[in-house]
Parts: sequence; structure tokens; C-alpha cells
Amino acid sequence: MNTLAAYETLGYFGRDPWWLVLLKAVFVFAFLVGTVLIAIVWERKVVAWMQLRIGPNRHGPWGMLQSLADGVKLALKEDLVVKGADKAVYILAPIVSAIPAFMAFAVIPFGPADDQVSIFGTRTPLQLTDLPIALLYILATASIGIYGIVLAGWSSGSTYPLLGGIRSSAQMISYEIAMGLSFAAVFIYSGSMSTSEIVASQQPTWFAVLLPVSFIVYIIAMVGETNRAPFDLPEAEGELVGGFNTEYSSLKFAMFMLAEYVNMVTVSAVASTLFLGGWRAPWPISTFWEGANHGWWPMLWITLKIQLLLFFFIWLRGTLPRLRYDQFMKLGWKVLIPVSLVWLVMVSSVRALRNEGYDFARVVLYVGAPLGAVLLLALVWDLMRRKPEEKPQEENGGAFDPMAGGYPVPPLPGQELPPVPRRRSRAPQLQDALNGADHSEGS
Repeated sequence: MNTLAAYETLGYFGRDPWWLVLLKAVFVFAFLVGTVLIAIVWERKVVAWMQLRIGPNRHGPWGMLQSLADGVKLALKEDLVVKGADKAVYILAPIVSAIPAFMAFAVIPFGPADDQVSIFGTRTPLQLTDLPIALLYILATASIGIYGIVLAGWSSGSTYPLLGGIRSSAQMISYEIAMGLSFAAVFIYSGSMSTSEIVASQQPTWFAVLLPVSFIVYIIAMVGETNRAPFDLPEAEGELVGGFNTEYSSLKFAMFMLAEYVNMVTVSAVASTLFLGGWRAPWPISTFWEGANHGWWPMLWITLKIQLLLFFFIWLRGTLPRLRYDQFMKLGWKVLIPVSLVWLVMVSSVRALRNEGYDFARVVLYVGAPLGAVLLLALVWDLMRRKPEEKPQEENGGAFDPMAGGYPVPPLPGQELPPVPRRRSRAPQLQDALNGADHSEGS
């Protein structure tokens, strides 16, 4: 039944005339660029508010044209090409990074496929297109975008951009796996990979409620995918100067910034589509307003959800410090991927048992009991595992020399820093001097 419903939903696409397809594509491009311009101003305003600063207040009313001023400034900067760079790849890399970010938005639904709207007298769904494997298409385009960052780092002919590009590739591999596993749980629960069908299956309950672990994993993975704080390791200015885009300036640098913000909008739209009901109105509104999910109103709801998730990106940037690289990779490989695998097995088991007609109590027993046993064994193993004994200081080289080799070095495990010599307090001497001065005056 789910397969038949998916094919019926996909039947609404592919019927538009060429001019309407072109108009929809231009709208998607304009929507992304306009949202990016708003997000840049919003980010600077919100972070300034969080840090008790004024923020942009010069360009336009209340500084709302600051992003346009930034774009003009970047366009007028001198466009440099590094002498030792691979020129063709160096120029192509920003384009490769930006185009896939726009492509992924083609399958995001702005409204129901079966409730079409009229555009210049032609009935059409509020979505550019849809595919039976739409989410695989999103994953593919997101994976292609990383090539632009890697090629930018390699083609610059410089060490720091190369390190930033390598970090980006490792980061993408680590967090793309967790993101794909969170998608798989949605596939199993909805029975489809079509974005419009996934939104239609979130009635009456959103998947953020039914699949909370997948939602949390995807939220963390999408921040890592977009190289945003606290996961902005490829751009770590304290370690890599500026990361993969160190040798870029003018419009080529602006293309990388545009790609980053467009990716933020895209992953926010995907999160809204998969877990937050997509174009559906929030719960209180949908209960008393029947027309909330019809006509042009669904476009408003998904836009608001995208803006809330963009605020979440900004909130993280103004709140959390950047992670160390080893902590970042440990989170991806040792936490998110194992948790996603276990959760995917649980979701698959629950769906299989429910399809076989088992009631809720038996499903909880058959799935929860093995999971509880595994968690109990893991807890017992952790308690029984003895802590490794600390090595004596002599095994680590004897007395610790903080300037070994002429450079400051950290202590090894078991070594202790020597006490820092401190100057004696001058308070008693000052007090004696003052008392002596008082006695001399009194005499």
C-alpha cells in the first residue's frame, strides 16, 4: 500500500510545461539566496545580542542591508591567484562547492503534492520535482560538495589549505555515515524515500517524536556536515590560519561563504522535511484551522521551521567553543555511529514485529529486554574494569624538565610540574614602613 501511495504521489510531477519548471527553478534559487542574505544579518545581530554588543547598524535601516554591503565589499576586493596554484582547479573549486548546495534543494516540498496551487492559470504542486530515491539524491549532492573544499585545499599549493581540505574530507566521511543511518530509520518507518511521501506519512505525529534518536543524531551530523561551530575544524583560524580558503579572495571567497550558508539552509530544510512535518502546520494550529495545510499556507510553515533551525546554528556558534579534532572524530566514530546502528536495529525490529501483528506490550518485551540486558552487561563490565595503575615518575624519564630541548613541553602521565617560585609578599614590609613613618611623625 505504501508503494502504491508513493507512485500515486510521484504521478503529480513531470507534467509542468517548460516555462513553469524554469520559473520554479528560479524561485528555488531566489529563495536560497534571499534566505542566505537574511541569515547573515540575523547571525550577526543574534550573536551581537548574545555577547552584549550592538552589531551591524550602519547599512540600511537597523543595519538590515549589511549582507549586501559585505557582498559588494567582496566583489570589489582584489582577485588574487596564487602563483604556485593549479589555476584551473583553483578557479573551479568554489563553483564545485556552491552548485551542489543549490541542487539538493530541488526535491524539498513546499506544499502537498495532491493539493496543487494555480500559477498563471496552471495547476502545479509546490515542489520543483520529486524522485523515488529523493533522499539518496540529497546525500549524493551533499557528498559532491565536499570535493570543492578538498580541491580548493589541494590546488592552492599551500600547507594550511591542504590540511583544511583533508580535515573536511575526514569530517564528511565521519558524519555522512551517521546522517545516512538516521535517514535509514525514516525510510523504514515511512516506507518511502520520496520527500513528499515522507511528509505525507507524518500524520498525525512527526518523526521527531516517533524517532527521537534519529532526529538528535541528524541534528548533530548536519552541524558537522556544514563545518559550523563547534565543528568548524576545517576553518580553525587558530591552527590553520583560515583553513581550505586561506588563499582565496574576492568573489571566489564569497562563493565558499555562499555555499556554506546555502548548505545550512538545505540541511535545515531536510531536517524539517524528515522529522518536523515538512510543510505541515504545527500541532496547535492544525487542530482548529482546517485550511492551514492547503493552498499557499504550507510554504509559510516550512519557511518558519527552516528559520528556527538556522537560529539553532547561530545559537550554537554564540554558545559553544570549538572542539579539539580528536574529540570531534571520537564523537562521530565512537558515539554517533554506534548509537545510530543500535537504534536502527531497534526500529527495524519494532516495525517487523508490528507488521506481524504483535501488540505494544510484546514489542516492548521482545525489543526492550535484549537492549536492557546489553546495557546491564556494559555497565557491569565498566564497573569491573580496573583503572590502569599510574606509572612512577622514574619510568617516564625521571624529573620533569619543562624546557627539555629548549622548547616548553607538557608533562607526561605520572610527571608533575615543579613548584613555581613565588616572590615573598611585601605586605608586612609595607606595614612596618608605614608604622615607622607614623612613629617618626609622632616623635
